[in-house]
Amino acid sequence: MKSAASILLTILLTVLAVAGAPVASAHAVRLATDPPADATLTTGPAVVSATFNETLQTTFFAMTVVGPDGNLWSTGEPRVQGAIIDIDVMPLGPVGTYTANYRVTSADGHVVSGSWSFHLTVAGTGRPGPSAASTSAQPHGIPLWPFLVGAAAVIAIGVLWWKIRRREA
Repeated sequence: MKSAASILLTILLTVLAVAGAPVASAHAVRLATDPPADATLTTGPAVVSATFNETLQTTFFAMTVVGPDGNLWSTGEPRVQGAIIDIDVMPLGPVGTYTANYRVTSADGHVVSGSWSFHLTVAGTGRPGPSAASTSAQPHGIPLWPFLVGAAAVIAIGVLWWKIRRREA
């Protein structure tokens, strides 16, 4: 049987080891945006992009640009290349604040999302896409339906197993 002193020493060393361990922070961190956050522009950009501190995975990513009118002003599919995600932007329209939204997957597999805004001071002639509220930006990568089918199959098997076990009892 261990002495109280050795148990206390073990607990103390464990607490010190855990307390002194650095916090793991391997998620991707946004370093820069184009246009810069809170930039004031007289003409809209053709592309918006966000640059991160690490290479991004090319799954489960999404990016949109929403205007002051609540409509989408981004067009086409977003692209991930290395540490950068970007998307094309249609010619902008109304004066106001435009918000770029993104969702990316860090190298460690954690999903990181965020947004930044820029301001248009001179109205453009562009026509918006659909309302941002009526569309849902789907992440690129693995579709959701196989997981739903798998979950339904597991539940069905569980119910069947339960019924068979109940009959045997």
